[in-house]
Amino acid sequence: MKYWLLKSDPLEFSWENLKEQTDRRTYWDGVRNYQARNFLKEMQVGDKAFFYHSVVQPQIITGIVTIVKKAYPDSTQFNEDHPNFDSRSSKDDPTWVMVDIQYLEEIDPPIIRDEIKQVKKLQDMLLFKNSRLSVQPVSPEEWKLILEIAENR
Repeated sequence: MKYWLLKSDPLEFSWENLKEQTDRRTYWDGVRNYQARNFLKEMQVGDKAFFYHSVVQPQIITGIVTIVKKAYPDSTQFNEDHPNFDSRSSKDDPTWVMVDIQYLEEIDPPIIRDEIKQVKKLQDMLLFKNSRLSVQPVSPEEWKLILEIAENR
């Protein structure tokens, strides 16, 4: 099993939006960064991810999701009326992928980014090295330490 962090602009799709979905399940589409896309391709059913609200202040981890469907073509790349349309992508060789996620558990209260950054062993997380990457791996040790933050408050 691998661990991930998925960033979402809560004004576009929030943790609350996920909880309102049928079966608390949705697709994770719209990724248009090659490195993030490659991470989506690595995901397997059963992997877990932190759901992270970015763009807003404070930035927070709101909960945990599980991957319930491996990477498949992101349909928005073919929709000319969608902001994520990509004229270079073809149905025979799609450029972009998405995965399906499902709510697993809420972290309440949410973990604020600064709480994570205060833990010395977490200061080298990709979250702090490449803060713009919307899909990123989390090591098993980082995962455990972040869960400990949630449990020890």
